[in-house]
Amino acid sequence: MTEQFTGWPRQAFDVLMRLEGLPSAETRQQVRKDRERLVRLPMIALLGDLAGSDSRYEDFSVWSYGKDPFWWQNQCATVRLARCVELTVRLNLDGLHVKAAWHYPDPGQVPRYRAAVAADGHELTAILESLRAKGYEITGDVMKRAPRQYPADHPHADLLRHRSIIANTTLSDEDELWTPRASAWLAARAEELDDLLGWLARSVAEPVPQPG
Repeated sequence: MTEQFTGWPRQAFDVLMRLEGLPSAETRQQVRKDRERLVRLPMIALLGDLAGSDSRYEDFSVWSYGKDPFWWQNQCATVRLARCVELTVRLNLDGLHVKAAWHYPDPGQVPRYRAAVAADGHELTAILESLRAKGYEITGDVMKRAPRQYPADHPHADLLRHRSIIANTTLSDEDELWTPRASAWLAARAEELDDLLGWLARSVAEPVPQPG
């Protein structure tokens, strides 16, 4: 496989610097071509390389531009692994961020998640502990207490409180971002997050019906 990603040009951060704060419509149009060439196209190449290394990552989208300044200041990309289960990548002035996320769940997904945790939450606990040990931040939409249908002293009460789960980390070393090594960094993080994404896809997302 021929790799496409060669690193972000150093001028990419110059473009993002111009978009800080509340950039005017005029400023956005002035930098649009440079932003496409220096910021967005390298992200497409980066995700293309990830998909080339593993076909599971082929369903990806690299976001374009919107009215909100956020979409100009942050170059986002998403790999859909199951319904509401995603690997997301984002570049901004703070670096390259990657996260595994089950969020904005469909109706029915939260009860399926809770049932999976109640049945055997040991696997998910071990996965999250391993990610924390590697420096990942674990967040999500968390209730103040466990759901009423489960005892307060349930061994996995902390996990039952979740209505979403996000594990994220950041590459802030600019010397890496300017080189193809950022592609290897992303591939390594995707591998580390694979167990979490796989657990969520199996336990939370509704199985796709197979043709009869």
